[in-house]
Amino acid sequence: MGWEAWFALAVLAAVFYQLAFTRVPADLALVSGVVLLMFAGILSTKEALAGFSNEGMISVGVLYVISAGMRETGGITWVAERLLGRPKSARGAISRLMLPTAFISAFMNNTPLVAMLIPAVGDWAKQYRISVSKLMIPLSYAAILGGTCTLIGTSTNLVVNGLVKDFVAQRAKDAAPEGEGAKGEGGSKGSEGREAVRVGDLSASGLGMWDITPVGLPAALLGVAFIVLASRWLLPDRKPAISDQDDPRQYMVEMSVLADSPLVGKTIEQAGLRHLPGVYLAEIDRGDVVLPAVSPHERLRAADRLVFVGIVESVVDLRKIRGLAPATDQVAKIGIASPDRCLIEAVVSSSCPIVGKSIRDGKFRSLYNAAVIAVARDGERIRKKIGDIVLQAGDTLLLESHPSFADRQRNSRDFFLVSRIENSTPPRHEKAVIAIGILLALVVAMTTERIPFMAAVLGAAGLMLLTGCTTMAEARRSIDWETLLAIAASFGIGRALETTGAAAFIGRGMIDSAGGNAWFSLAVVYGVTLLVTELITNNAAAALMFPLAMNTAATLGVNYMPFVAVVMMAASAGFATPIGYQTNLMVYGPGGYRFSDYLRVGVPLDLLVWGVTVVVTPLVFPFR
Repeated sequence: MGWEAWFALAVLAAVFYQLAFTRVPADLALVSGVVLLMFAGILSTKEALAGFSNEGMISVGVLYVISAGMRETGGITWVAERLLGRPKSARGAISRLMLPTAFISAFMNNTPLVAMLIPAVGDWAKQYRISVSKLMIPLSYAAILGGTCTLIGTSTNLVVNGLVKDFVAQRAKDAAPEGEGAKGEGGSKGSEGREAVRVGDLSASGLGMWDITPVGLPAALLGVAFIVLASRWLLPDRKPAISDQDDPRQYMVEMSVLADSPLVGKTIEQAGLRHLPGVYLAEIDRGDVVLPAVSPHERLRAADRLVFVGIVESVVDLRKIRGLAPATDQVAKIGIASPDRCLIEAVVSSSCPIVGKSIRDGKFRSLYNAAVIAVARDGERIRKKIGDIVLQAGDTLLLESHPSFADRQRNSRDFFLVSRIENSTPPRHEKAVIAIGILLALVVAMTTERIPFMAAVLGAAGLMLLTGCTTMAEARRSIDWETLLAIAASFGIGRALETTGAAAFIGRGMIDSAGGNAWFSLAVVYGVTLLVTELITNNAAAALMFPLAMNTAATLGVNYMPFVAVVMMAASAGFATPIGYQTNLMVYGPGGYRFSDYLRVGVPLDLLVWGVTVVVTPLVFPFR
């Protein structure tokens, strides 16, 4: 190897050190590595920036927009409730999450699946008081394992399939007599098609949808079982430094059950209103009857006024529940469309003109074009209707208004500390069916492959915007730019390891050590491919290791298919580093993970899948 290869490996080691032992953000560490490689002349500007035009990176960014449409309409909550259910424990939550995720991932690309499920899993974890760090890594790993079960489950399998077609076509061309084309490529054997062209056990038509299933399915089932059983010891359980329950601002909020609410007729338990995080149902006001100690078996009726006490983040969650609306009629009178409203907190100053007056008598809505949803006062529970509350200096108001309210009143003498609450726009429940329909259409398009992947994703994102499922401003805010930067930069580092020959040098050296034993050689090919996958990216590892694997099979004089299978599996099943597979990187931030978390749970899983694949593959695809 030249100095360039050693330098690239040193940069990779430095990036890993930053990720593992410091709190440097993943995007900063990876981008810094790319910059160093550019300064050394190893990467050209085009190569360094190639990741930013990579289809995979762009598709992830567009999928955040689709996720925004699902989230803003409440569609993602609807899907999550039916897909994930109601777990009793963290282990139960992990199994409920991993099994359906792995199944769905077998039939659609795992990257968009993870992108769409991240916000749903985050909300689900919050609702059932489960640490999100217990769920995000299982989400990524389940999607990876499920993707290995079919040809279309992961882009890596499709890349390898393309390499198989090119390999067979080239070998057939080399073997054909001079002046004749390969069969099925315009020659006289056209009626036989590309199926007639074979090299060993490989066909020019490539692999079938289920060819990899006998190898991928056992690995996926055992991998999911391992994570579920070992999650208690291997997955981190990180809680925020300050609990939501410690927030001193306790609001009393009245929510009304709408006449067409799906909650009508359900018990408090069935409606999911019993164990809400950070808020509790204090009483039900039903006409002239007040139920102060609400039984979990009490059935909800239309027009019930539910009195909740809790913190502001939990009030935001209440607004997202379909069939509940603020009990005050002032919200409907502020003349602002629902998609253009949000929640705002404002502390009343002593110079506010309506201090000492009730909210109704002070004509708060007319004066500020904002509706008061709740009032917090030094932890005191104010047992009055919103309109009857007499405001005092220092009261914290929870308002619903246009986001511009915060800008207008930030320097006003009427209020202190005016702040907008993020992600508090009321869901567009009426558009949930449209959002779910767009998502299903996208899944069908990707599964049937009738429409190019990028065209399908861009079309779905465009439909989310055109139908009003999300707005352009919300779409921009939904994109996780840090994750996209990290993914794009990882392509640059992977490119440097390829072009300098560092990855190939390591690969050839390890394969040469395998000797003449076919089974041992298969294990080494898997191990080297896995190592390269963890160091660079999955698709780059597949492209790099495929010719080495084919050369190993040819040297041994055995069938090619076992080596194709292990390259497909090892290039996808990278669990030990966040850059091994892009879904690992996507959950890095939302899960609050550290580099060591991936090592602790990923290395044993790597070894398990490695062992299962090497044992099963020769049984499915014999060497002779």
